[in-house]
Amino acid sequence: MPAPAFTTDVSSLPTHAFGHRSLTWWGIVAFFLIEGTAFALAIAAYFFLMSQEQAWPPPPYHPPDILAGTLFTILLLLSEIPNTLAKHAAEHGDLRKLRPLLLIMGAIGLALVVLRAFEFNSMNIYWYDNAYGSVIWMLLVLHTTHIGTDWVDTLVLAGLMHGKHGMEGRRFVDCSENAMYWRFVWLAWLPMYVLIYWLPRLQGS
Repeated sequence: MPAPAFTTDVSSLPTHAFGHRSLTWWGIVAFFLIEGTAFALAIAAYFFLMSQEQAWPPPPYHPPDILAGTLFTILLLLSEIPNTLAKHAAEHGDLRKLRPLLLIMGAIGLALVVLRAFEFNSMNIYWYDNAYGSVIWMLLVLHTTHIGTDWVDTLVLAGLMHGKHGMEGRRFVDCSENAMYWRFVWLAWLPMYVLIYWLPRLQGS
């Protein structure tokens, strides 16, 4: 059987692509659907448990202290500014601009992790106290895993982009898709912020 013969030179074709032309982009979109379903189920559990109680939170517990969660939310929303700039720099192959932006996002991630620790300390309830405590801790832990995942990914990318692999095209794609993932992280947090901090206050007013 003769060996296959190639008659077309494909060496000039690009080795990477952004957006829907990238296979990993579709993987991240599928991940959004999976994790979005997990968030939706957690929120559904929240409303189911709330419907079983006469008061929310049930006495003698009080809603979480709002300061840490609000500071976290403000910083999370502001982080979209350097995140968008990083995505733009990655998609234009601008390594000089991308490197400091990744470091900024890494620093923001660290600050968010610290603020999240204060959030856990301001819940005014533990997960084992009752169903209300379990569900708000579940929402917070679920979102924290996504914060931590993207933070570590950002640190890894920052290290790669400051090293010898910084000029590889696929690394720019990774940075662009990491920025897209971060948008999912902060968008997913907004309804949970309302459920954890504001709905119990509205129910009790």
